[in-house]
Amino acid sequence: MNSFIQSVLAEADYKSERLLQMLRAVQAQYLHIPNTAIEQLSQALHIPRTQIIAVAEFYSFLHLTPRGRYDIYISDSITDRMLGKEALLNYLAEKLKVKVGGVRADGLVSLSNTSCSGMCDQGPAGLVNGYPLTRLDVAKIDLIAALIEQQAPLTEWPSELFTVTEHILKPGLLLNQPFSSGAAIAATFARGLSETLEEVDLSNLRGRGGAGFKTALKWRTCSVQAATPHYVICNADEGEPGTFKDRMLLDLYADQVFEGMTLCAAIIGSDQGLLYLRAEYLFLYDKLQRVLQQRREQGLLGLNILGHDGFDFDIEIRMGAGAYICGEASAQIESLEGKPGIPRTKPPNSVICGYQRKPTAVDNVETFLAATHIAVHGGQWFADVGTPQSTGTKLLSISGDCARPGIYEYPFGTRISDILQDCGADEVMGVQVGGPSGTFISNRELDRTLAFEDLSSAGSFMVFNNTRSIFAIAQNFTEFFAHESCGFCAPCRVGTSLLKNQLNKIIDGHGAAVDLEELNELCLLVKNNSHCGLGESAANPILTTLTAYPDLYLKQLKHSSFSPGFDLDATLAIARRMAQRDDDAAHLSQVEN
Repeated sequence: MNSFIQSVLAEADYKSERLLQMLRAVQAQYLHIPNTAIEQLSQALHIPRTQIIAVAEFYSFLHLTPRGRYDIYISDSITDRMLGKEALLNYLAEKLKVKVGGVRADGLVSLSNTSCSGMCDQGPAGLVNGYPLTRLDVAKIDLIAALIEQQAPLTEWPSELFTVTEHILKPGLLLNQPFSSGAAIAATFARGLSETLEEVDLSNLRGRGGAGFKTALKWRTCSVQAATPHYVICNADEGEPGTFKDRMLLDLYADQVFEGMTLCAAIIGSDQGLLYLRAEYLFLYDKLQRVLQQRREQGLLGLNILGHDGFDFDIEIRMGAGAYICGEASAQIESLEGKPGIPRTKPPNSVICGYQRKPTAVDNVETFLAATHIAVHGGQWFADVGTPQSTGTKLLSISGDCARPGIYEYPFGTRISDILQDCGADEVMGVQVGGPSGTFISNRELDRTLAFEDLSSAGSFMVFNNTRSIFAIAQNFTEFFAHESCGFCAPCRVGTSLLKNQLNKIIDGHGAAVDLEELNELCLLVKNNSHCGLGESAANPILTTLTAYPDLYLKQLKHSSFSPGFDLDATLAIARRMAQRDDDAAHLSQVEN
């Protein structure tokens, strides 16, 4: 067996649930997943090679054919497009003499789009061999192209190309709170485990990943399950375009996040935690490992934590490989088990049957941060802020047409107009609250509030001014969902493509009233019949923009009667050329019967 593959297997303890980590290592070494590696992993792990191929084909950053030694992805998020991404991408392709989506003939470089790199506050952005490129412009593109042609290793590239700045522009209840490592764990044991759970209950803390499930109920349900062991998972796979607050928390507040995971472990009776880190955040991996090691040295991870006999808990970091769907809890668990990230059928939920089919508490990065401070200050301290249904504060990742993009922390119940004033947004056409899966509101709805009972958000907050096209926004988001569908169920797999095509027909000026009606019916079909949350929210960009600006959609309709979405006669042009025919009988007319 190849010595490198042996080392990869040894690093993973020959455990098949770490297959994704092994494939990431193989990809980094060989620039793809070679067939010989698949055969060796299959034999060593005793799993079918078809299972390994299925995993490799599922994730965007894994490939069965070679990529370039410099593998570049440019973010295709709407905010990157607004900053001129498309022109920069084409310029880079021209400079490097490589097609977008292709690999140069000499194998030196490959260039592709990616849905979002998690850098919407400092775009146009991209990735090279997994590491972020920020604030791209023509001068930086010229420099990158020159460095690649010189075959300079990334370690010799200027650091300003990779600079990630965490702009915290409005800290609040959580981000302003002083913290001492171990304080939450000490407070938890001093108060008592069940009593601390009651404080979390009193706080009415709800999940900050978007679903808003009550944290105390999740932890209590998990804690009483008879099956063992129990697991804690921190969901750090914030793939929603426009969201980057978890990136900031892991960069600057990782110690507090890990403490939150540890107090959750104490309450639910877990000795193993997993942090699922978004692939685009590879640059944080080594830093997070150092924080974990420091906590072990402080007696905050490992055996008998802080001297409490039998309280053993440690945390392992697992990397994703480019799949938005893995932000969904059950899909993430599948990925952590070394499988394609296809959402599970529910019930049962993960608190009953999660990782390795055992009880598992899966929570967002921000949720664990909030729980840490609730353990120290008590539930009422948190419940006194916000609204009765939406207590505490919410971190927002603000980007788009505003003078001051970055991280803001607001009490729930804050008006959207106040947020726009803080970030320096003028002449607003609309705001996308919660990313593509969230809600688009027009400038007539700015008195609405940030709250679970009104506008819920996992953290994305995109601002669009009056120069922007509502159709460009809806189109970008709809294409995102079509690309990111896992393909498991027909309503999502087929429906998202149909949505994209039908929307494009209207945008291209071929739409009629019947097409708008059909678009609405497609939206409802996808929303009401999909297997998981991705499909259920895939129609939101169309439904919410249509609600916000119905007049613009109506103006886009060019025909009162049926208009075909494609030119049938033009489609047959290739067949005519092959048959060397261009007479009248070789042409078809398309009419409505």
